[in-house]
Amino acid sequence: MPRQCLTQTRLRKNNVKFYDCKTAPSPRRVRIFAAEKGVELQTIAIDLASGEQFRPEFRQINPDCVVPVLELDDGTRITEVLAICQYLEEQHPEPTLFGHTAVERAVTLMWNVKVEQQGFMAAADAFRNAAKGLKNHALPGTEQYAQIPELAERGRRRITTFFEKINRQLIDHEFLTGDQFTIADISALVVVDFAARLKMNIADNATDLRRWHDAVSSRPSASA
Repeated sequence: MPRQCLTQTRLRKNNVKFYDCKTAPSPRRVRIFAAEKGVELQTIAIDLASGEQFRPEFRQINPDCVVPVLELDDGTRITEVLAICQYLEEQHPEPTLFGHTAVERAVTLMWNVKVEQQGFMAAADAFRNAAKGLKNHALPGTEQYAQIPELAERGRRRITTFFEKINRQLIDHEFLTGDQFTIADISALVVVDFAARLKMNIADNATDLRRWHDAVSSRPSASA
């Protein structure tokens, strides 16, 4: 059975649970988001490396066999990063990480989607289609999908393009959407750090991306 790592929470009920894996990028986004809010999550660690996500106990929690999962006190289970963060945003509105106005929220969500589609998906292709431990698991979940080396190479090229795009956006902006740190910055930070694990680092001439990465990495929440 999964082991409990933390016992405190500032959510309304002590039996709200967060299913996590310290080495996985997706739940890290939630941990950073919660840390920015000052929310402590009661965490249950799932060992993805050993295949704990495929065991019957966890399949009952999330049939998709992925983390993160936020399980509420009424039994509701929220399994997507953006949905979990939206729930936390509504429960803990300040400091806002989605924006104060309709325009700010729309721009934040727009950039978060860009990061997910052009950054996360590229890094996932590069990683999952090349990692030896993911043979026949090139996509998350229970179905088996063979690795495609060409997708790994394309993913790496897409990461390079993504870095260039983010660098251009940051030329005139402190953060991705302007002068406010948002969930889009959290997502982008995790992508950049995930890409570094693939030995794809920020280029020397991407000075604005490097300046931004240094700044967001120095926030206390980045170590969550």
